Amino acid sequence: MDFSAVDKLKARLDSLRPLNSAELKRLREEFIIENTYDSNAIEGNTLTLRETALILRDGLTIAGKPIKEHLEAIGHRDAFSYITELAEAKHDNAFLTERVVKELHSLVLMNDAKNRGVYRNVAVRIVGAAHTPPPPYLVPEQMKNLINAYNDGKSGKHIIEAAAEFHLGFENIHPFIDGNGRTGRLILNLELIRAGFLPVNIKFADRGKYYDCFDDFHINGGMSDAITRLILGYETEELSKRIAMLE
Repeated sequence: MDFSAVDKLKARLDSLRPLNSAELKRLREEFIIENTYDSNAIEGNTLTLRETALILRDGLTIAGKPIKEHLEAIGHRDAFSYITELAEAKHDNAFLTERVVKELHSLVLMNDAKNRGVYRNVAVRIVGAAHTPPPPYLVPEQMKNLINAYNDGKSGKHIIEAAAEFHLGFENIHPFIDGNGRTGRLILNLELIRAGFLPVNIKFADRGKYYDCFDDFHINGGMSDAITRLILGYETEELSKRIAMLE
């Protein structure tokens, strides 16, 4: 797959004047609201984009909507702030760790004290999916192997490809009882930001194409680049929008 165009866009963005702190804060807040809405909506949360903004920006409670959905919005926002802090940190910035994965999940699943940050101990299945996740006793070993393989191999691949493939592997294991999709997409963005790219927002409207990537992966015996193409398209879009804003 050709990543030269997206690399040129990144280089172009890097050459432009940086946003001032106020502009960057505004853009980040807008992105977090949209990303929180889309990521949660993919998982069945019924809050609208406007309702998500009212909760996160104004601290309002939406009548008729479950507290659980409010907490999912707040938890996702806090988790996104966490990955931003990690990506911008000057230390411990090279490798993904199980500790980071579990801490992210703890924020995502802030409304579930029993299961947050803890690998599942029951079998699960994904309704409508072509794949059944591994039994719980295999989860710790498979997660360790996945993270080690990613850290060892990402330097030999473009980060978009490496992070997209990790996302497939993570969702394939489905290590937690709940919150896997949201956590996995946050990890994807953590790795993109660490590499100097912009975070991407997999939109609720595109959930069919997103789900097809996983089915394609399993149907073709783990030999699919559909998820990489999807993420590449989103990254190209984000870079192009930011460049247009600065030029």
